[in-house]
Amino acid sequence: MGRLPDLRREDLTPAGRAVWDSIVATRGDHIVSADGALGGPFNAMLYAPDAGGPLGALGAALRFGTSLGRRLTEVAILTMASRWQAEFEWSAHSRIAREAGVPDAVVDAIGAAKDPEFTADDERIVHATARELITTGHLSPASYSAARELLGDTGTVELVALCGYYTTISFLLNVFEVPPPEGVEPMWPAAHT
Repeated sequence: MGRLPDLRREDLTPAGRAVWDSIVATRGDHIVSADGALGGPFNAMLYAPDAGGPLGALGAALRFGTSLGRRLTEVAILTMASRWQAEFEWSAHSRIAREAGVPDAVVDAIGAAKDPEFTADDERIVHATARELITTGHLSPASYSAARELLGDTGTVELVALCGYYTTISFLLNVFEVPPPEGVEPMWPAAHT
């Protein structure tokens, strides 16, 4: 149970219902729990619909509308989830990453905060870029050059925005103590006690 009581669609203001509908439209009904609440970071977004609506729209654009492709997007998301030890995010995106073709060994190493042994240079560059961003808030000239060479200007902007977005999502999950889905073992149980 998280810190915020679960909201149901029928209890929301018109602005909250619009955010609910937008979230479900871009992510599917599976994010609605058996008791009628939105899972993950989405319940928190309903408490502040003026921020939650644009935040949800940004997330949909970054997950599905960039030039990065699903596999590289998931490498960046896992890097953020691992850094911030965001259990719900990790539980969702470690599965999606594997489905998108990220090797199990890479997923496991990212989760353990170890340097993965990448077989794909593009995954290595995206992970290194994301880690440097969350470690320093900047990119060295060499890192920027590698990201830009791989992704171009547009892709580099998209990657930086994706990292910022999933840092925000991780903060929402952690501050409001959103647990992983029922039946999923926490990745970092000691971090949230």
